[in-house]
Amino acid sequence: MRLEGRVAMITGGARGQGAAEARLFAREGAKVVFGDVLDQEGASVQAEINGAGHEAVYVHLDVTSEADWQRAVDVARSRFRRLDVLVNNAGIWREGVVKETTEENWDAVMDVNVTGAFLGTRFVIPEMRRAGGGSIINISSAAGLVGDLRSAPYGASKGGIRLLTRATAIQYAGDGIRANCIHPGPVDAPMYHEIRPDAASREAGTSRTLMGRMGTVEEIAYGALYLASDESSFVTGAELAIDGGMTAQ
Repeated sequence: MRLEGRVAMITGGARGQGAAEARLFAREGAKVVFGDVLDQEGASVQAEINGAGHEAVYVHLDVTSEADWQRAVDVARSRFRRLDVLVNNAGIWREGVVKETTEENWDAVMDVNVTGAFLGTRFVIPEMRRAGGGSIINISSAAGLVGDLRSAPYGASKGGIRLLTRATAIQYAGDGIRANCIHPGPVDAPMYHEIRPDAASREAGTSRTLMGRMGTVEEIAYGALYLASDESSFVTGAELAIDGGMTAQ
């Protein structure tokens, strides 16, 4: 098992990519603490993972709340005595070109996507130092590489995550803490269907990929698994595009 003996924390884990990461990490031997604000869905994922003979704990986690982060880290410490992996997966999207974006929508996206990842990173670093190192995986987006035609705040927030990742990698390499980010393209997940609710809109999105299709949540999760495991022990400050070739053009 690729994560045997590790303890992983995953945000936005109640559905979509986060839930896929929680399931995969648990199957690969990790003990998983995962959080979200969707408590009913989170409890269902926890029951599924534990019912399969693995170990996972769901916690209510608003990633913009320092108190929620402290409680989540306390759960990891009290239940599993360590924390080795953090996946900052939680994110939201709001539509709006620059001139039409309200300050409210701008702040909401930045708070969840950037501040949420910053707070998670800040809270887990002391735990990873105690564990002798760790892996932080930030979920950015292809929109953080090439911009987002429909959303100024989303693209800007994902670009911010890229630089947060690099800063973390530079500043904490001496502690054995690695930081990398993943840039998914269009993924067959609830948020993408909410952004593009009709088939024509989804086809327009997937037409930008070389492969002409959406990715799956499992394809993103396997990228996160690689970055969480010792297979990537010489990888930090890196960016992994899992986008069907969208940003190759």
